[in-house]
Amino acid sequence: MRRLLRWTGRLALLMVALIAALLLPVGYVEVACRGNTPTDQTYVPILPPDHHRPEARTLLTYPEWHIVHAYDDYAKVIDQNDPHAYGFLNAIGGFWSSLCAVSQQSAQHGGFAWETKQMVYTIGVSFTAELLAKAAYEETIGRLFAILRGETRAPLDDISADQAAAYARFLQQVPWYKWDFRSDAQALGTASSGSLRDVERRIALGIEYRTKAAYAGLIEQAVGQVGADNIRLRMLLVGLSSETLGALPDVQVIETRPEGTIIETPRYRVLTELLQDMALAGADFVEIAGNDDILLTATSANPAAPGALHSFARQGYGDHRHLILLKVRDLATRLRTMQGSDLRLKHIHDY
Repeated sequence: MRRLLRWTGRLALLMVALIAALLLPVGYVEVACRGNTPTDQTYVPILPPDHHRPEARTLLTYPEWHIVHAYDDYAKVIDQNDPHAYGFLNAIGGFWSSLCAVSQQSAQHGGFAWETKQMVYTIGVSFTAELLAKAAYEETIGRLFAILRGETRAPLDDISADQAAAYARFLQQVPWYKWDFRSDAQALGTASSGSLRDVERRIALGIEYRTKAAYAGLIEQAVGQVGADNIRLRMLLVGLSSETLGALPDVQVIETRPEGTIIETPRYRVLTELLQDMALAGADFVEIAGNDDILLTATSANPAAPGALHSFARQGYGDHRHLILLKVRDLATRLRTMQGSDLRLKHIHDY
């Protein structure tokens, strides 16, 4: 009985230590990444208040997108290599260092609201725990089975790489919890050749996919109770006629005013492509969701970019990602000048 109590105590201490370790980055961001005292916004919005979104959210949407990018980087790495070639710790460090940068900057754009902090910290801790668990497995058992397999990839190495790439593309527009993880697990079982590596991949990834499927179901229920975020927003722009704007996919012209034309558009990845297309067609943006500042991410071969508030190396691509904050009125010009530079637009972060 004493031995059981002793081991129970040790396990409890281990759990406390693990939880404390996962929360350390949260403490670091809270203490070291506060930025200056939040400043009052001097910009007077043109759009009606019902269509305003907090400006700091353009910065604070990035941490979620960092996770999207991390899955894309992972898919790129395992397209030609084994999972243990991916820098799991680098991906974790990239999340928290980029969060520190945008947290500091958010003080000048309305502050880092506690509700948003809770959400960002929760996904950050979950992301950290997931990648640490995956690293612990892939760097040990996964690596061993890859060595036993030899240089020639097994069928499930290629199928799991294809699944990772499809998942990364899916996340560009749709929440992760809507992905069909159970179908991925079934596909592994169907395609397995029965080799040692395939059996290991089928079991290991099958457990991962089914765990995510169960967690996704809980998240979807929670989102259903609180309500999903609005997937459309309004903006004011000049330079294109109402007829031209109305002909764009899923764009609704709301009204024409002396300051420009108000339109309603989708958000997320579709919005990035739409803003780029409109800029190249001659549009200039005046205001988006009641705001005059916006964040975009771009990639280049250079480790730094003009105006970037944070830059870091991407895995699998051999280049760098840059977080660039600029005025909404300068956005179209920046998008047009990118066409002749080494910067490649990746995402425009709405609110």
